[in-house]
Amino acid sequence: MAKRAADSHSNTAAVQATNDDASASKLSCVNKGYIRDDYVHLFVRKPVRRSPIINRGYFARWAVLRKLLFEFLGSGMNAGENNQIKKQILSLGAGFDTTYFQLKDEGKAPHLYVELDFKEVTSKKAALIDMHHQLKEKVGSDASISRDKGEVLADDYKLLPIDLRDLQQLDDVMALANLDFSLPTFIIAECVLIYMDPESGRSLVGWASKKFSTAIFFLYEQIHPYDAFGEQMIRNLESRGCGLLGIYSTPTLKAKERLFLDQGWQRAAAWDMLNIYSKFVDAQERCRNTIVLLMLLTTIWACSRIMASLRRTA
Repeated sequence: MAKRAADSHSNTAAVQATNDDASASKLSCVNKGYIRDDYVHLFVRKPVRRSPIINRGYFARWAVLRKLLFEFLGSGMNAGENNQIKKQILSLGAGFDTTYFQLKDEGKAPHLYVELDFKEVTSKKAALIDMHHQLKEKVGSDASISRDKGEVLADDYKLLPIDLRDLQQLDDVMALANLDFSLPTFIIAECVLIYMDPESGRSLVGWASKKFSTAIFFLYEQIHPYDAFGEQMIRNLESRGCGLLGIYSTPTLKAKERLFLDQGWQRAAAWDMLNIYSKFVDAQERCRNTIVLLMLLTTIWACSRIMASLRRTA
C-alpha cells in the first residue's frame, strides 16, 4: 500500500510538471508565427524551440478549440449585444492556459470563466497574475488574489484549486465560483482525464452530465496505445512518471464517444488530429502555416548548404 501511495504521488507531481512543457510548446508556436498569444511568454521561464510537427500539432489543437469556442460564444445572439445569452466556460486542469486573457482582448469573454487545477499549479498561476500587470489588469483591480490559497476571485474570472477526483470538493468549489448550472457552459479538459484512473474519469464525465442543463464538453487526449507510436509514447511518459492511467479504458475514438454516451450525454463525436487539421482548420490558415513550414525548411536547407560549403573550404 505504501508503494502505491508513493506511485500515486509521483504521478500527480509529474503530471503537474507537464504544464510547463505545454506552455513552452505553445510559446514555440507563437515565436514561429503559427499562432498569436500575447500572454503565454509570461508563464514560461525557459523558452524552447519545438520541431515543426509539434508546432503544427499545437496549432491545430489551438485552432479547433478557438473555432468551437467562438461558435459557442456567438450562438444565441439577439439583435443587440446586451441581449446575448449569458455563457460560462469551465476549464478543468487549466494549467497556465491563457484563453481567458485572449478572449478579454478580443471582446469575447463569457459571463464567467472558471479555471480549476491542483493547488500547486493554481498557486503559481495566481502569483504570476499578481506579478504581471498585463495579467492583473485583465482580472480587474477589485479581484482578490491569494498566492497562498492558489485563488483568484474576480467578477468574471475564478481560479481555484482542487483535486478533480474529489467530486464533493468539486461541488463546493463550484459554489465558491458562483457557477450557474442552468447557463450554457463550455467545459474544457485537455489531457486531463487520461491521467486519471478510469473510474475517476467516468465519474467526472457523469458529474458534468448530471449537473449542467446545457453544456459542451471539449476533450483532447491521446488514443491508440497499442500501435508502435502509442507504445513509444507510453514508454516515454512513464519514464517521466506520467502514466496514462485512463488510456486503456478508452483507447479509440469510438471508446471516447462511448464514455460520454454511457454517462448520460446526448451526443458524442470524436475525431483524430488529421481530420481536425484537414476539416476544422480553415484552408487559409492551413495554407499560411504550410508557408511558415516551407520557410523554415528552406532556411534549414540554406544553412545546410552553407555549412557544407564551409566544410569544403576548410
